[in-house]
Amino acid sequence: MVLGITGGIASGKTTVAQAFQALGAVVVSADVLAREIVRPGAKALQLIAEHFGRQVLHEDGTLNRQLMADMIFNDDQARRVLNGMTHPAIAALARTRLREAEQGGAPLVIYDAPLLYEAGADRQVDKVLVVKVDAEVQLARLMARDGIDRQQALARIAAQMQQGEKIARADFVVDNSGTARETQGQVRSLMERLSHPAGVTKAPGSVE
Repeated sequence: MVLGITGGIASGKTTVAQAFQALGAVVVSADVLAREIVRPGAKALQLIAEHFGRQVLHEDGTLNRQLMADMIFNDDQARRVLNGMTHPAIAALARTRLREAEQGGAPLVIYDAPLLYEAGADRQVDKVLVVKVDAEVQLARLMARDGIDRQQALARIAAQMQQGEKIARADFVVDNSGTARETQGQVRSLMERLSHPAGVTKAPGSVE
């Protein structure tokens, strides 16, 4: 079974994925794949440099991810163009990695993808888990993680699909607003349920 994990920025998606991994699940990270498909010589990187200019590359030919992020953050058209160049490559690599993990006999395969719904990657997984977090907790974590102020953090959150919409489409929800132990308890409970056939019949939007 492949379980997609998604959620808003700074919600703790990776933390939840790592908790599943500690219980024996195999994790495929879309963020890791995104870095792989823009390695020097990759087709996606060539397309990016041709469209946005070679200033988006470091001297060693690697992508200047910070500059790229700054260029597209407040430019919806540029972001759509970039996504059109990268999402197909990420999706293709994800299909390969997920298939390999399933064939390897993993009890559960996790696809950790921040833009799971936005990229249409929910079609590649069997069920979806959304990591939710209280708004103020999310803001505090984002500001601390990225060293930005409240206004900048609010803008980054607003640029994404809203949490409520993701939750409405989810099969499972883990609340990561509390302590690490509380989150791990929810993950452990869900892992146990997903290890049995009845565990995959949870109604959409239900909170563990």
